[in-house]
Amino acid sequence: MHNLSHQNPTLSIIKIGGNVIDNPEKLTAFLIAFNGLPGYKILVHGGGKMATKLAQDMGLQATMVNGRRVTDSQTLQVVTMVYAGLINKNLVAQLQTQHCNAIGLSGADGNLIKATKRPIQNLKNTETGENEEVDFGYVGDLDAQSVNTKNLVLLIENGFIPVFSAITHNGESQLLNTNADTVASALAVALSNNYQTSLIYCFEKKGVLRDIEDEQSVITEINPSTFETLQAQNIIHSGMLPKLHNAFEAINSGVKQVFIGSADELHLLKTENFGTRITT
Repeated sequence: MHNLSHQNPTLSIIKIGGNVIDNPEKLTAFLIAFNGLPGYKILVHGGGKMATKLAQDMGLQATMVNGRRVTDSQTLQVVTMVYAGLINKNLVAQLQTQHCNAIGLSGADGNLIKATKRPIQNLKNTETGENEEVDFGYVGDLDAQSVNTKNLVLLIENGFIPVFSAITHNGESQLLNTNADTVASALAVALSNNYQTSLIYCFEKKGVLRDIEDEQSVITEINPSTFETLQAQNIIHSGMLPKLHNAFEAINSGVKQVFIGSADELHLLKTENFGTRITT
């Protein structure tokens, strides 16, 4: 029997963070490169410093547990206004100037991404060493059924370029703040039956580096066995580990390839010289 997956069109899902959003020149160059990518595409964006600044201006104190933000009801209002409002619509407006038919979305729009409110967790406090119950507030977790593939494919096939903020909903009128990396990965996995999906995480480095001090020491390809070796040699550790675990999870769930690289170099994706490629 022939494998029909070769006939599926390509779809690139690109995630950008605050380091790009907060820099107007970088953002413009990135959006031009994004628009120039072949095939179908989706943009997923995080927040940047704007939400933190607005919260401070309103006198709201950020509560952090083990480096992760707790989203109380007031914080949820701020991140919804900034992520799903100001940042999202600015990105869409800029893409429209390039005749890129972007449409700004949250998970609630078209019921596209349904999340579950994170349950109270029993976690060890990294500062005190004590176990304590932590309520992360209005934070949404995703599962295999979260993405409404049918509705999303309708948008893509009709010429729209979705631009997602990381605000989701629970289907019962409650908005939830969700990790943007997780949103991008969930979209890539859900759409991998319809398209040959590539997931691209853009961050401030040129890729996964062999030497954190040397920007040129990019490891161009990592598969499961080289990943084990790099971990054993302590070349890959701490903050990069969850990114790579996510990447391999996506590949094991049907995503064709995952890239990790710099938003400044997205234009190199077409030449296969972009960042680090994660494969099976």
